[in-house]
Amino acid sequence: MDVRTCKSCKRLFNYLSGPVICPSCVEKLEQKFQEVKEFIRSNPHSSLQDVSEAKEVSVKQLKNWVREERLKFADDSPVGIECMNCGAMIKYGKYCEACKGKMINNLSHAVEEEPVKEAAPKRSDGNRMRFLDT
Repeated sequence: MDVRTCKSCKRLFNYLSGPVICPSCVEKLEQKFQEVKEFIRSNPHSSLQDVSEAKEVSVKQLKNWVREERLKFADDSPVGIECMNCGAMIKYGKYCEACKGKMINNLSHAVEEEPVKEAAPKRSDGNRMRFLDT
């Protein structure tokens, strides 16, 4: 087992996977997420700063939830985050639709190319087993 220090409360815990925070801090963060989600539902036109101040959550954490697609703002909402590729304003996720389309196009072209055929390894006569007639 891997023992690590929680980034939030600085306690030791058995680390399995995911973020480096202990299970009790994960539970507190999930509870905070539910509060933020309800606040956004009742105040759909609030800015990230307003949500941050009202629910005592960092703007960075709010942006992480939006990038993870756990939070999504309404289409008519003024709130948005930057596309990680081009900087365009988006309502959820990491990339705008144009950048997603470019990535899909690039990946599909990479898959369509014929794979390079590798030559079979040559066997030399010097590396094989021989038997002596007696």
